[in-house]
Amino acid sequence: MATFADLGLGGAVLNAIAELGYDEPTPIQAQAIPVMLGRHDVIAQAQTGTGKTAAFALPIVAHITPDRVPQALILAPTRELAMQVAEAVFKYGKGSRISVAPVYGGQPISRQLAALERGVQVVVGTPGRIMDHMRRGTLKLDHIRTVVLDEADEMLDMGFAEDIEYILQQTPQERQTALFSATMPPAVNALANRYTNKAQRISIAAEQMTAPLTEQSYYEVLPREKLDALCRILDVEAPHSAMIFCRTKSEADQLGESLQGRGYTAEVLHGDLAQTQRDRVMKKFRDGQVELLVATDVAARGIDIPEVSHVINYDVPNDPESYVHRIGRTGRAGRTGQAITIITPRERRQMKIIERVSKSRILRQKLPTLADVAARKREVFRESLREVLIENSLDPYILMVEQMSEEFDPTYLAAAAFKLLLNEVEQEDTITTMEGDAVGVEPGMTRLFIDVGRLDRIRPADIVGAIANESGLSGKQIGSIDIYDRFAFVEVPAQAANTVLRAINGTTLRGKAVNASIAKPKR
Repeated sequence: MATFADLGLGGAVLNAIAELGYDEPTPIQAQAIPVMLGRHDVIAQAQTGTGKTAAFALPIVAHITPDRVPQALILAPTRELAMQVAEAVFKYGKGSRISVAPVYGGQPISRQLAALERGVQVVVGTPGRIMDHMRRGTLKLDHIRTVVLDEADEMLDMGFAEDIEYILQQTPQERQTALFSATMPPAVNALANRYTNKAQRISIAAEQMTAPLTEQSYYEVLPREKLDALCRILDVEAPHSAMIFCRTKSEADQLGESLQGRGYTAEVLHGDLAQTQRDRVMKKFRDGQVELLVATDVAARGIDIPEVSHVINYDVPNDPESYVHRIGRTGRAGRTGQAITIITPRERRQMKIIERVSKSRILRQKLPTLADVAARKREVFRESLREVLIENSLDPYILMVEQMSEEFDPTYLAAAAFKLLLNEVEQEDTITTMEGDAVGVEPGMTRLFIDVGRLDRIRPADIVGAIANESGLSGKQIGSIDIYDRFAFVEVPAQAANTVLRAINGTTLRGKAVNASIAKPKR
């Protein structure tokens, strides 16, 4: 299998690819990159989600010179796609300090004007807003060396044919032109023939990608609510072994630490770990000592895990192939599995592309409520209780019940014990508060989790001040405080826990928004 270096890429581009975790080129990348590096025109038919963005963006980045003038223009049908492509180009060109300007409607034009005035090398935009800047004289195409029409069939379906032709006519005649389209209807072929010169044609057949034994679903939340949403899902699903995928090593580290701080048994697996560390993590996961494995795509390749009940995409995969590869970790050997993806509103389009190209049915689900979490928690508690009853090692506790039964009804005794163990605090059902409990807490106190820590320059005095100022509690009423790198714990009176949560959620400490919840127990 060819590598990206074999395709002719080098230097900072290869470093960026390695950092992003790309292992080997997809078929469209393997065919299109050498052609575009050779400055030939390209007409490529490839489904969305086959890695085509990198197929044209990587050669563009490789060709960019230090001059701060627009050298490449990428046209996209929607602002969502324009944003995604601009973000990809920025990541690929990070080591080369390439400047990228996304230009689309629905965004204040003043921001775009400022970016264009500073000087950019790659412009990504929708045809309408590109023409708007051309008419204003704020975007000049005199130095454009490469033009890419991304999802050309969709742009023509949306009525952009005249706009595209006008834009192409204003670019230098000796430019390189690349057209990428999922389908090749006559209108697209006519456009390609008119505006390309001796173009090389590439066609990538769509592959059948399925995961028949895996139930697939997704939840949509705001970006700031992803961690709380994940915790709710974990509490309701109660997986005995789950892989949670993140895009980058730093995101995996941060998520793993946050989950550990909330009481989950989680380990992190990524490329920065030494082989001995990887072996230790994998042994703990296989032996059931760890229920959650937070991993990056590259780190998860080639590992053998026979039983995974859940795969959770904390970050949406870059393409359908990655999605199918991830969820293929569950639903093996005739067993059913669960594949869950957490998306933000701007990722809806990517989720639909994954569903279409992978030919999967991915159901949108409603996020579990706090009542759902509490019900599931009680169900798990009942199951644990049955196991203890079957073991029948209860003599010291039976004696305690007999002694207290002289004063209280045994039914009420059991109910009080359950309440004490579950330590449930009534909360408003918002995504930013989580059902949970804690062990080792001083009687009458409830332990809270706060998602800011030592790296945010947080001190105990900051936490005390925030709670006292916002909730009305005095400093003397606040219990022990433990501060870690990215989070902290604080104990408050149980009857005031709800009030404190409402008061401090959304406030800022040292310039960072606070997200607090009831702490989960160490398991």
